[in-house]
Amino acid sequence: MRVLYLLNISNPDRLSADSGWIFADLLAPALADAGAKVTVAAPAPAGDARCGFHRTKVPGTKYRARFSADIDELVALIRAERPDAVVANQVEEAPAVRTALLEAGSDALLAGYCHYLPFSFANGGQLILDPSMNDAGLGRPILLVFAAGLAACDRVMVHSSTAASWTSAAADRLTVDLGGKLRVVPAPRDERLVREPTTAGPVSGTQAIGIYNHRLYAHYGTERFVDLARELVASGLIRLRVMDLFGKRRVERTGLNDSPERMRDKLATLPHVQIVSDRGDRVRYRRLLAGARFGIAPFRPGCPWSMSVIDCQSMGLPVISPRLGWLAEHIDADLCFTTPAEAVALAERLARDDEFHAVHAKRAHASTNEFAPALVAGRYLEAIS
Repeated sequence: MRVLYLLNISNPDRLSADSGWIFADLLAPALADAGAKVTVAAPAPAGDARCGFHRTKVPGTKYRARFSADIDELVALIRAERPDAVVANQVEEAPAVRTALLEAGSDALLAGYCHYLPFSFANGGQLILDPSMNDAGLGRPILLVFAAGLAACDRVMVHSSTAASWTSAAADRLTVDLGGKLRVVPAPRDERLVREPTTAGPVSGTQAIGIYNHRLYAHYGTERFVDLARELVASGLIRLRVMDLFGKRRVERTGLNDSPERMRDKLATLPHVQIVSDRGDRVRYRRLLAGARFGIAPFRPGCPWSMSVIDCQSMGLPVISPRLGWLAEHIDADLCFTTPAEAVALAERLARDDEFHAVHAKRAHASTNEFAPALVAGRYLEAIS
């Protein structure tokens, strides 16, 4: 099977912070191992030497990535590659890709991967636009383009059961018939970040490190994490390691949203909170994770997946989490909290109780086994066949 993988990259200056690129970089070689011929069209190459690469422009903003597809380029690329399947990782691009397939005279299957949902649902069933996609009132137009993308696809892939439920509900409200299109295909874990739980974390008796390895955008609920951080470190049992995943960002990105820089500065003022960077080095990132006792999930309401949570768990780090979205679906219920007091109690128990920590380290590690790249590639190829 010849697969053309269309990948938007929002963080070309720090690829290690771009989960879409990491996903493609892990998946493309696994697809090649399974016998597929893969070409990645993106601003930066992904995969290994067996994977073809076509360089595309970096979109100036996340909105351009959704509204400015180059159909001429897509037609030429499809004619050159003659794919059996085209994967649009930015599902909003699917109508443009369908147009290009028509013009190129290609009958390739078109699959959209909903790597990011521009909405979530409240407990009462209310559809909530993602604030990160709602600058200048663009949230609803993006929702409508997302719906158009669903309609244009032959297959629609999502990360999780939560994402499948939300996508189905949104499609129903927007009168898009998904029929039998929808498939749940999780993202692959990074095998470089897999560690047996028996080697995980320092034993109790020392000041335990909790790691927060998520983007510091406001829409990830980082303000709530800042408030929780104050309470977590108050007793002196715990210190926090907060990842600065972006480093210095381009002006186009900070001008649109400077919350990561503001949140980083707030966290840097707190006692027992260390701001660290992996400098784009996965070996350094692994060391930073390895030195922690547990992870902390983000407070992001519209969370259909979190590669950073999987990174912790594959390293044998239990992750404490608010009861939100996919987090509540995936993370052990015993480690989910509703109030800050519950979060502090869980963190302190993981810090002091070796038996409790060992049990949840094993569970965390085991929860990622089905995300091995070879298994995910098999599900991926099945979905687009």
